[in-house]
Parts: sequence; C-alpha cells; structure tokens
Amino acid sequence: MSNASETGTARHRHARTRAVDFSPGRRDTSAALRHDPLVRGLGLVSAVLGVPQVARPDGVARALGVGNTPLHRAATTAVGVRELTAAAGLLGRPSPVWLWSRVGGDITDLAMLGRALRHHDGRGHGRTALATAAAALVTAADVYAAVTRTRSAPVRRAAATTVARTPQEAYGLWRDLERLPSFMAHVDEVRVTGPRTSHWRVSAPFGGCVEWDAEIVADEPGRRIAWCAADGADVDNWGEVRFTPAPGGRGTEVHVSLCHDMPAGALGRAAARYAGEAPAQQLDDDLRRFKQVAETGEVVRSEGAPFGKAARHEFPQHPARPLTEQELREALS
Repeated sequence: MSNASETGTARHRHARTRAVDFSPGRRDTSAALRHDPLVRGLGLVSAVLGVPQVARPDGVARALGVGNTPLHRAATTAVGVRELTAAAGLLGRPSPVWLWSRVGGDITDLAMLGRALRHHDGRGHGRTALATAAAALVTAADVYAAVTRTRSAPVRRAAATTVARTPQEAYGLWRDLERLPSFMAHVDEVRVTGPRTSHWRVSAPFGGCVEWDAEIVADEPGRRIAWCAADGADVDNWGEVRFTPAPGGRGTEVHVSLCHDMPAGALGRAAARYAGEAPAQQLDDDLRRFKQVAETGEVVRSEGAPFGKAARHEFPQHPARPLTEQELREALS
C-alpha cells in the first residue's frame, strides 16, 4: 500500500514537472537536431547547392536558363552564400532558426524563378521550369522540417469563476469527465477508459483534430482534480481545477490552471490567434459555460447564436409554461 502511494506521488510530481517545463534546454535541442537525418540532409543539400553558385555563378545561371547578365550572376552568388551559411549552421550548430532561414530563402528563390519564367525569351525555358519544380519540392521539405523541428512553446492559462453550488457539487460536475464537452467548446469527446484514465478528442485550428490519453494524477473530492496527458500524446498537456468555498457562503470559487504545448512555437501561437483560437479567451468562455451548466443545467444561448454544442443537463430542468391571467395581471400591476 505504501509503495503504491509513493508511486502515485512520484507520478504526480513527474506530471507537474513535465507540464511546467515542456521545452528541452537549448543544448538538448541542438544535440537532437545534430543527429536528425532530415536536418543533416538539408544541411548537405545547402552545401551542394551553395558551392557551385559561389564558384561558378555564370555557369549556374546559364544552366538554370535565367540569363547571364552581371545582375543574374550577382543574384546567383548571393543565393550561394546564403546556402553555404545555412549549411554551416545546420551541420555545425543546428537550430530551428537555420531551418526557418532556409524557408525564407526558398520563398525568395521561387519568386526569382517565377519572374524568370514570366519574362523568359524561350531559350532554356524547360530548364527554368524544372528548376522551379525542384525548388518547390525543396521548399516543402524545408517547411516540414522547420514546423516539426521547432521547439514547442508551452502555453499556460489560468482563470477562475464563482458558481452558486457547493464545492462537492462543482467537483462532481467536473469529475464526470464525459460531461466536459457540454461546456468546453473545443473538446469534442472525452471517453472514460478506466478509474483514472480517459481518451480525449479536441478540435484544433483550421479544422484539425488531436487526440490523446490522459490520467488523473490527483483527485481530492470537493477540493481538487489534476490530470496530465500520457506519454506520446499528440499535444502534451496538464491541468488542475481547485474548488474553494466562496466568501460569505456565496457558492464555490473554481480555479482552473492549464498548460499545453503549442506546436511550431511562436509561429503556431500566431496561427492559432489568426484562426480565432486565443487560448486565454477559450478558457474564459469555457468557465462562463461551466457556470451556466452548474447553475441552470444548460448553456444559455443568445438569439444570435442559438445553436452549437448541445449541453447535457446536470440538474433537472422544468419546461416553460404560459402565464395564467392572474399571474399576468400581477406582473403588469
């Protein structure tokens, strides 16, 4: 029994540590990228492309069919210098910065090749088209590498609300995990798979969807619930909800703390904000709906937004009925 308790405590401590410090250290990230086959491969590609562009810019310009004027040769040399710089970075001190620099360079290259195609005099047009197609493939590889190798940025959120329920009642509503989609708009489904485990399916920006298995790592009825995603989850995350009596016996204060990885770091955060998925606003809206479900049994919808995810009732509701003539006179008096 003691060993089981110690194991649970250690697991909880590990979950909290992993949630608070999602991101590996800079040295660890560099070491991981240094042994990454895709990163090393892109570094070698930069070296192979850069050397001839610096050594023989005129020959490369003729081979691409983009012209052989001093301006074309200068542009080819500049591209070669950029490629060699990226190669040195990716092969020497790899970092996502070098991957994103390649993406920026690819966009410039595609723009230059596209302009050459539009203003081509006909000679070497096929070579230019082939070079453009090859550049597009390299760009796709660079974008994939930059997005997937960029260190995830942990997003931390905290919010609170007061509900007119006892701590035990508020806890009971939240502890019934399969009810969470009734007030958490981006949670599509929570399926309980064991006494302390569950499977989550959550909507992601731009119509995506992520899933993971989660485990309850702290459960104090009427006081606190904490959970974390299992190892290997699509999105590493951790959360905690605390229930404390509100001053003056006015119900229960519900304090929610959430932390999750944001793929692609700051870029992913900006993309989510662009898609209208601001994390802080999401949590505020979820708690507003939780308050409605806890106090009325359903999410109150305005006339402008009468539809949406149907709320499941926690407390019995009574259908509306028309006023009697006596009640109408009393209301108007």
